[in-house]
Formats: sequence, structure tokens, C-alpha cells
Amino acid sequence: MSADAGEQTPLIETVVTTTGSDGVVNCAAMGVRWGEAELVFWPFDATRTLRNLRAHGGAVVHLTDDVLLFVQAALGHPSPAMRPASAIDGSVIEDANAWREVVVTEITPALGELPRSMVRARVVASGTGTRQPLGLCRARHAAVEASILASRLRWLGAERVRAELARLQELVDKTAGPGERAAMDYVRRYVAERT
Repeated sequence: MSADAGEQTPLIETVVTTTGSDGVVNCAAMGVRWGEAELVFWPFDATRTLRNLRAHGGAVVHLTDDVLLFVQAALGHPSPAMRPASAIDGSVIEDANAWREVVVTEITPALGELPRSMVRARVVASGTGTRQPLGLCRARHAAVEASILASRLRWLGAERVRAELARLQELVDKTAGPGERAAMDYVRRYVAERT
């Protein structure tokens, strides 16, 4: 791993847009090692994201504090307002706080127990949105963590996921605004429909 996007760079939760062969844009929540010149991320092997990256070789990686968008990208198929990217054939989410357009340089099987691939991508363009980030909110982070757990329901099991959701719900109950409550409700519905 290069020094730019190696272990010393933070793992940031993002929303990644990729475009399919049919022209449909896919939004996926993704943890990304956030370097200045290179990003590294690990999509699951059976996902649209990985298929699109293999087919087209480009993506837009977004920073957002819109927790409902993140949760929907982790568990569903959101369709936020988008515009064309500037340097790749891709789409930028209009309401993102910032983004990086990237071109894939390498896709290799990832080590570990989950069926994933490691994607290295070179940053070719970037931008910032006009909306200021909201700052830290414990409920927002709880909803993000809840969506990650829910997305791994089949590996973690329903009992473990429900127990963790109950713990995270306490943070939401104490500190949430309407967006965080809507995001946590979305996660709970997702888990309830699948267990």
C-alpha cells in the first residue's frame, strides 16, 4: 500500500457513485482510506459497485454529513440530485460536502474472511459543496454504525445486530435531530424486514 493511502490515513465513511453499463448510477456507502492522491476501498465482490468499477474504472467518492443519505446508500438505493463529474464519466451528488473523482488503478482480492476486493484509485479531480458540514453528532455516528451492522446482517446474525441496535438507539434517543431519527428508523425497518 502506498504511503498516501496506507494504514496511517483515516478510514472515512463515504458515499461512492459508480455508473453501470446501462447508464444507471449506483450510490453505495463505503469506508475509504482517504489519501490526497490515492484512495483505497473494499467493496464486496457481489455488488454493483465492484461490477461498475471493473466495467468503467471510475467513481466519485463523496464526503457527506447527510446521515439519511449514507444509511440509504448502505441499505437501499437512494436517488439524490446529481450532476455530471468534471474529469470522469460519473456523477457528483449535488448536496455533498466534498468529493473526489477517481480512476481505478488496481483491483485485487482482499485478505480476510469477508468476500471483498481491494480497489486502489488515483484522484483525478475534486470539489467542495456550498453547504457547511454540521459537525460532530453522536446520534449521526450511531446511525452510521447501525447501518454498517445492518448491511452485514447475514454474517453477524440477527441477535447480535438487534443487540447492537438497541445500544446505539440510546445515543439516538439522547442526541438526535430529525435526520438522525429518520436514519435510525430506516435501519430498524431494514432489519425488521429481513429477520
